Amino acid sequence: ALEFAVFSAAFKLILICCCSDKENLCLYGHPNEAWEVALPAEEVPPELPEPALGINFARDGMNRKDWLSLVAVHSDCWLLSVAFYFGARLNRNERKRLFSMINDLPTIFEVVTGRKQVKDKPTVESGNKSRNSTKRSLDGQPRNNPKIADNSYEEDEEEQGDTFCGICGGGYNSDEFWIGCDNCERWYHGKCVKITPAKAEMIKFYNCPLCQKKVRQ
Repeated sequence: ALEFAVFSAAFKLILICCCSDKENLCLYGHPNEAWEVALPAEEVPPELPEPALGINFARDGMNRKDWLSLVAVHSDCWLLSVAFYFGARLNRNERKRLFSMINDLPTIFEVVTGRKQVKDKPTVESGNKSRNSTKRSLDGQPRNNPKIADNSYEEDEEEQGDTFCGICGGGYNSDEFWIGCDNCERWYHGKCVKITPAKAEMIKFYNCPLCQKKVRQ
């Protein structure tokens, strides 16, 4: 989704060293996924969330690590504000999918402080280790086959309502076959990823189309 692409582009940003001899500075994200710290624009569209001013001012009076953390927090706040702005135009399922994808990413603050690392592309070695791990079905019970929505279990209705297909964005329906990715843990309609129940039983480790695309890049 375009909205998620705008949000995820932030993680290509390496925090920029700001110059304290300049005036109020703002963090800008451009359509080409480039980022910069620059003076605020004279005319900013009033409907867009306004970024925080003066992130360079506190630098000289703070520990460098604390200052970078502060810049990261400002960046996270602005990115989430923009995401909510674009999300207002989406329907319920699209908003659920957008924010679910956002929650799969660490915040800039988590990356800067080392609380959570950005996931690297999976390697052959890590893939082999994952094959030996126990899979989980939609009801949370351990299973020995790829994550498949098992309709024989009585699942909590609210939990079902929070599950959306990673392809079409449709909500969970017990009448349809679902399969979960063992890599990113997203769920998909079997028909959306062209997987039947019989075929799923033969798969030891399921990689969804999105994860397969990341590996090829």
